[in-house]
Amino acid sequence: MNPTPNGAPTSEAARENSRPRPRPRPQRSPSPPRAGSAAGPFWLLVALTTLGCDADQDPGRIEGRALSKGAVNARATRQIRGRAALPVPLPESVGGPSSGPEQILFGDLHVHSTFSADAFGMALPVMQGEGLHPPADACDFARYCSDLDFFALTEHAELLTPQQWQDIKASIRQCNAISGDPEDPDLVAFIGWEWTQLGLTADTHYGHRNVILKSLNEDDLPARPISARNPYAGANQPVSPLAVALLPLLNPGDIGIYTSILAHVRAVDATPPCPADVDTRELPPDCHESAPTPRALFEKLARWDSEALVIPHGTTWGYYTPPGTNFAKQVSAQQHDPEYQRLFEIYSGHGNSEEYRPWRAVARDSRGRNRCPEPTDDFLPCCWRAGEIIAQRCGDIPDEECEARVLDARQRYVDAQASGHRTIPDANLEDWMECGQCLDCFLPAFNYRPGNSAQFVLASRDFADSSDPAGIHVGFVGSSDNHTARPGTGYKEYDRQNMTDTWGPRSRFWRDILFDRPPDPEEEAAAVDPFEEEVAFFDRFESERMSTFFLTGGLAAVHADGRSRDAIWDALHRREVYGTSGDRILLWFHLLEGEDEIAPMGARRVYSPPSHSAAPRFRVRAVGSLEPEPGCPEHSASGLASARRERLCRGECYNPGDERRIITRIEVVRIRPQTSPDEDVTLLIEDPWIVSECAPDPSGCIFEFTDPEFETSGRDAIYYVRAIQEATETVAGDPFRCVRDERGECIDIAPCYGDFRLDNEDDCLTLMEERAWASPIFLVQP
Repeated sequence: MNPTPNGAPTSEAARENSRPRPRPRPQRSPSPPRAGSAAGPFWLLVALTTLGCDADQDPGRIEGRALSKGAVNARATRQIRGRAALPVPLPESVGGPSSGPEQILFGDLHVHSTFSADAFGMALPVMQGEGLHPPADACDFARYCSDLDFFALTEHAELLTPQQWQDIKASIRQCNAISGDPEDPDLVAFIGWEWTQLGLTADTHYGHRNVILKSLNEDDLPARPISARNPYAGANQPVSPLAVALLPLLNPGDIGIYTSILAHVRAVDATPPCPADVDTRELPPDCHESAPTPRALFEKLARWDSEALVIPHGTTWGYYTPPGTNFAKQVSAQQHDPEYQRLFEIYSGHGNSEEYRPWRAVARDSRGRNRCPEPTDDFLPCCWRAGEIIAQRCGDIPDEECEARVLDARQRYVDAQASGHRTIPDANLEDWMECGQCLDCFLPAFNYRPGNSAQFVLASRDFADSSDPAGIHVGFVGSSDNHTARPGTGYKEYDRQNMTDTWGPRSRFWRDILFDRPPDPEEEAAAVDPFEEEVAFFDRFESERMSTFFLTGGLAAVHADGRSRDAIWDALHRREVYGTSGDRILLWFHLLEGEDEIAPMGARRVYSPPSHSAAPRFRVRAVGSLEPEPGCPEHSASGLASARRERLCRGECYNPGDERRIITRIEVVRIRPQTSPDEDVTLLIEDPWIVSECAPDPSGCIFEFTDPEFETSGRDAIYYVRAIQEATETVAGDPFRCVRDERGECIDIAPCYGDFRLDNEDDCLTLMEERAWASPIFLVQP
């Protein structure tokens, strides 16, 4: 089946089979108030006097109590029924490391509260935000709205203060303290942070990683989060300092929020950098510690001797990832630690980072300089589109002069790195059309960088340090990357403005106040420096286009032998995990020996066949997610005060019915990693290698396959599977909503704006095929 853009089915039969069954639409709650009250002399006086006595935000108060045993046991009961209905049921303990019953637990390992500076900026009422969402909100949301088994709070370390780190730990401990029996809790909360590194060029960019810590004990935890402290770390402030100072005066009805951000700015400025030549354990408690590279981060974590996982995420997100970036430099032993970096976030509310494509946003010429590549049938480089925009403006000037302007525009875009849009300052969002996007990927990340995809990572090997190079051995997880303290937002597709990271000024007036004027094209140099100090953070990059791409979040699923912190951590550590695009699809993937399932997803095995001619054989089982019912279940309605539940859950909770959605097909991907450094990874990634269509049966789908070429190939091989579910409505599934001509080319767009230009009730719903990605099974030649 050939996909259309974003992976939707194409044939009439496929569309009919994938059409969602009628079900009640969620009842929308009224949108929260967006604006402050009218200004006047009294409020102006309050604003002026408050600027000197503001206080940073507090961690909030967790208001819900632990769920009843009945509510928690209902999760296991639903799974038992799902697995029992499979045509070939699973043994009770399949996949688990012990003789106890294995269960699948769902969580979110990537969540921000408004303790993160960018989340704070999105929360401002002038940006259509709801106001503050402190760490306590994440606990109540995970327990009562999304009904998760676990989550991790991962604030951006770059602008966290020492007091905030203490508050985060206290809030997470409180969340766990009310979870009941530690061996059988209703919810497990992990402490962590995000290491946010942004290089100036493709060669110096390493990207983002979440650091998740197992223990809650103070002696086991680093004394402070460790940031990347980028070359423009101060630019993580969401708006310009002048705008921050003016906000309380121009919007006095929300003065408490704005004075809080002023307090935070002062607290950050008052935190000195830690000495660079002192061991991390000997540093003072009130300094800001940083590590500029993944290797430096791993070394600091090793000195604390804490059990930790370091998870790359958002790797293909091209918002501020320089064009031409690829993960090859991070496959090396210098920048990869197999003990810490065991997982890879394949999907989030920022999009999909799975799929590799051979095209690039920039190319290198024979002298090693970046240049603009020509478009292909499935990719339009934005640098090329920049030239087309200029060509449309040439008017009656001579062709030679027009062509010179076009070539100059393309090169200027390339030279500007991730700020190329600023080289044509009067171009609007619509002018850029679909440039830079992966048009045939499933819900792709914005300005897609295929060289940083999971498939590229798995196909690449480092040949510099070893005659027998080993690739990166990682499992797959999904998460949300949500910035309103809402773990697991993908349980229903609704309320785009609050359940995704969509943001933007609430009016044209506020857009003009908050954002810098773009550079004057008559005065601009041949290249734009995206890190020049006077440019506010949100204006350095394509914020306007990017805000159309936000989705509800994905999930991390673990095959665990219990509900305890240890059981969840052990499953994560051994990589017996998978990711979903938000739906709670049940998925099992095993290597077989006879009828015995000898290795689960995430395993790495030297494959010695039981007989000389036996090819490796695998089995996949998948069961679709449960159809949601509108509203919230009784335990949510009774366990949390209605006003708080309404603010957090926005009128809808995870509320599964009894019917399951259909798994339509299983797709197998085979990757045979490089055996020499000059091998083109394009030829090593077979996607899909095998496709098995499933019967339209709500009981699920089972598929077995073999690889007869493994033994004779002499190559290692990596296998993973996607379980594809029938199409259902998805928020922002088609962010540009292209109008296409008879040849299928995009001739106009109607974007899912994140700002005042789109009604808050428009969720940009599109039929898409939700899915689950099993962690790979790695087979090594004897």
